[in-house]
Amino acid sequence: MSFSFQDRANNIARFENEIFDLVIVGGGITGAGVARDACSRGMKVALVEAKDFASGTSSRSSKLIHGGLRYLENLEFHLVFEALSERRTLLEIAPHLVHPLKFFLPLYQNSRVGMFKLGLGMWLYDILSQFDAPEMHQRFDSKETIEEISILNPRGLVGSFSYYDAYMDDDRLVYETLRSAHNLGMAAANYCGADNPEFVKGKLVSIGVTDELSKKSFRVRGKHFISAVGPWTDIFGSKVLPDWKRTLRPTKGIHLTLSKERLPIRDVVVMSDDEKKRIVFVIPRFDMVIVGTTDTDYSGDPGEVSTDEYDVKYLLELLSEYFPGANLTTKDIISSYAGVRPLVDDGSVTEGKTSREHTIVHDPRNITFVAGGKYTTYRKMAEQIVDEVLENFAFEAKVNFKKSNTKVPLNSRITKDGFEDLKHRIKELARDFDRPELEMEFLIHRHGAEAFEMMAKYGRYLSVWELEAYHAIFETMCMNITDYMVRRVPLFLASPDHGNYQLQDVANVFASALKISSNDMAKQMEEFLKYQKTQLAWKGLS
Repeated sequence: MSFSFQDRANNIARFENEIFDLVIVGGGITGAGVARDACSRGMKVALVEAKDFASGTSSRSSKLIHGGLRYLENLEFHLVFEALSERRTLLEIAPHLVHPLKFFLPLYQNSRVGMFKLGLGMWLYDILSQFDAPEMHQRFDSKETIEEISILNPRGLVGSFSYYDAYMDDDRLVYETLRSAHNLGMAAANYCGADNPEFVKGKLVSIGVTDELSKKSFRVRGKHFISAVGPWTDIFGSKVLPDWKRTLRPTKGIHLTLSKERLPIRDVVVMSDDEKKRIVFVIPRFDMVIVGTTDTDYSGDPGEVSTDEYDVKYLLELLSEYFPGANLTTKDIISSYAGVRPLVDDGSVTEGKTSREHTIVHDPRNITFVAGGKYTTYRKMAEQIVDEVLENFAFEAKVNFKKSNTKVPLNSRITKDGFEDLKHRIKELARDFDRPELEMEFLIHRHGAEAFEMMAKYGRYLSVWELEAYHAIFETMCMNITDYMVRRVPLFLASPDHGNYQLQDVANVFASALKISSNDMAKQMEEFLKYQKTQLAWKGLS
């Protein structure tokens, strides 16, 4: 079942003519998770997103699914246990999006935490994970550590520990969750901003929505409303409720991407900034390495957040401490991205101490606000949100709603066992489909068995990026080139030219599929080039 621009038009017609059990504002991972959970119970759900799905915080993460080893230091054991349990679930239900990954945590003579204390933490991490990982943690002395990570700084090195967590495609996890909800009956549309609430007898009954693409305005009616707008929570809350009180303490996090040729690592390296009491990940992903993140208070518009020279300098200095032989400079940075964390203001003095737990606020005027939380626990958080909404608010058909059922595969075509089988047949499949091995590995790794459907439906001999473009348009409601190049595929982040070489071929696909005129397509291409300059302004591009 598709989730395309055609479905978008149909869904907008539904918005105008139906009354929904839940109306969700926000198309990031929280909104998508709530939509899927509610739909799995048989609820009628509408979801609107002001920009592209996952265009906010949900695509600006470190792209890790992890228990949060550092939360042990804050004694947040329940948070770690829940996250490790959810890691296990996501590895099962989304094997093409969530993959096991080995981490190394090196320790030096001046490290704030010693080998003994960290070793205890590692045992606790294994116990809280119920010993469910490809390997349990291992301890390495300094010599063994250098054998594992040859470019690591050996000076003052005491040793290291290895452990397993997982990496993910954060934006694609949102799209797959939305597709799953759509298949269960959800009506969703991107580029539909919500505003202008309507109250009847003190209860919210509808919100005004404007379709940014057609400029048409309409109202979406619902029995209950959920705000899942992340760092925009205070902004949206003040629009909906006149007595809204500030809830968030937003913080900014930035990441850099580099070529793996310049930083040749096989596993994640966890760098420690003892002065700021935080960690920074160095994460290998195909041909690139992601470095991040930072954590600083942010008070601006979440939609305008960007990387600045201070952020870049901080991460490069930390990299030079751990990998001095790499001689990394700003010239080695391919790209960067910045996001705003919607952390709940708990009165902490420093950013890093602010809790990563979520908060759910039920207002008797018929709206629930959700803020904070970890990506890893989005599914469990969504289940809790819907449980509480059903408990606290009246629904005529409540007796007919079922229990949450979200521990099934996000994509029915992709099971864990089937995906593992395909990974071991790459050479055979490459021969069968007459494609280079690396291309077939890339497609299987991202789409599992759905890769075969893509080739059959859109063209067996299309390039990878053309295939991905058709898939983005017809299966993820991708409406323009920038959304494709930045989020649907890793071209902007991983390619030294940010995907400009493939731009014309991709534009041809969008023009054909979406029936876009040559003039409008030229404008879209120009918008993408402008996006590059804005996001990479710190590099001094002109």
